[in-house]
Amino acid sequence: MWQAEVRVDLDAIRDNVALIRAGTTAEVMAVVKGDGYGHGMLPSARAALAGGASWLGVATLDEGLALRRGGIEAPVLAWLHSPGLALHEGVEAGLDLSASSLPIVEELVTAARRVGRTACVHLKLDTGLARGGVPPAEWPAVLEAAAKAQADGDFDVVGVWSHFACADLPGHESIDRQLAAFADGLATAERFGITPRYRHIANSAATLTRPDAHFDLVRPGLAVYGLSPIEGETFGLRPAMTARARVAQTKRVPAGQGVSYGLTYVTPQETTLALVPLGYADGVPRAGSNAGPVQLGGKRRTVAGRVCMDQIVLDVGDDPVEPGDVATLFGPGDDGGPTADDWAGVVGTINYEIVTRFGSPRVPRVFDGTAGVTP
Repeated sequence: MWQAEVRVDLDAIRDNVALIRAGTTAEVMAVVKGDGYGHGMLPSARAALAGGASWLGVATLDEGLALRRGGIEAPVLAWLHSPGLALHEGVEAGLDLSASSLPIVEELVTAARRVGRTACVHLKLDTGLARGGVPPAEWPAVLEAAAKAQADGDFDVVGVWSHFACADLPGHESIDRQLAAFADGLATAERFGITPRYRHIANSAATLTRPDAHFDLVRPGLAVYGLSPIEGETFGLRPAMTARARVAQTKRVPAGQGVSYGLTYVTPQETTLALVPLGYADGVPRAGSNAGPVQLGGKRRTVAGRVCMDQIVLDVGDDPVEPGDVATLFGPGDDGGPTADDWAGVVGTINYEIVTRFGSPRVPRVFDGTAGVTP
């Protein structure tokens, strides 16, 4: 008998990727960083490949190496590298690696020479996000170094890429500005003799709303898992994650009873309280205190009092709720139950954060469907 669990519908991941793939002429890189946005990196990767993705994207070198150890042979791009990492391990494993600065270009040259293998490199240009990426003023120097490395056989410059700041706000003026900066960066690369096979800038939001930004490769992340980056739009995607737990205890309490730490919730009348064994150590946002929606007994409830490390309490009134009944924090919402978007709305965050929180080792992740099952 299970107490709490996170269920992941791998067939939904496969179908979400197939939907994305059908909407573009570009190849699809499914982003599986952050343990597959909390869904499990390896099963999610396999499900995404089954849906038509031809690439996988991760943030860190370790994530990329974990995919290789898991038997994934598809192209994998890893892009976030601090100085001094063992980049030669990535080169040796056949990972594509991103370069966002001249020092990283130099480290990748050293890595390639160390293992005697050409490094597959994607040069990242900062087109306006002001996060990772080569600043425009430094772009020519990076291109010059990369072109030399390519001529020397140390590099294969596979891609040139960037990332949007506001693609989740359709019509935002920065989107066109970044596309123009990207076009300028590509033109400059051409002057240095660099013609990448893959030009890519589109995240989930741009993949779903800006076909002119698709170029050769799109990089959906959130949409792979059935969540929309655009408020109020679903695009036919199906959420893959459900978080739920069995009621551990019920008790009858009088009117005026304070509930949970700080006694911030007080029962308005005699009522039944239901104890649900999921808390902030498991991924439930503490900001959901007195606000988070939970489906129990066919009704939506609201967390009563503060979210604790291991548990939450629900006021169920006179409804016939018993220990062992299933309380669903979020899921696809088919039965009118809450979704990750609902939780994001009440705690003032984004749906990305809600699903990626649920990675506690004491809450089993259970996989449904067959799309991500190891052959």
